Amino acid sequence: MRLTAYTDYTLRTLIYLGMHRDRLATIQDIADVHGISKNHLMKVVYQLGLSGMVETVRGRNGGLRLKLEPAQINIGAVVRNSETDFYMAECFDPESTSCTLAPACALKGVLGAATAAYLRVLDGVTLEDLIAHSARPGERADKAIMVWK
Repeated sequence: MRLTAYTDYTLRTLIYLGMHRDRLATIQDIADVHGISKNHLMKVVYQLGLSGMVETVRGRNGGLRLKLEPAQINIGAVVRNSETDFYMAECFDPESTSCTLAPACALKGVLGAATAAYLRVLDGVTLEDLIAHSARPGERADKAIMVWK
């Protein structure tokens, strides 16, 4: 499975906000840390605000912060809300498949089960889990200890 850049940016934004709960963050802060487009992040933050996960504060000293506790933010739900679909192959899209094997293909069932397993793993993870296992500011991400349940 591969996540879209939009979902990647959504997760990065949530992790950043979760790791910097002591202050308001700006879109520019997040863009600079991750080397990503401020324009893309504006769309991400807008949707996170609509979802109720992020609170935005307007004004000269404004910014954004988590509106929910990290333990309340389920990563499976975040991924489902930010991905447009989970079509691993053409045959998953009922509107545009041209595969002649689709009606009797066993691969579709196997890939469907794999997708369901993938989402089940994500459903067992919260933002709090990701923050606890992420590199701290100044620490290299590849040096962070990753231990899952």
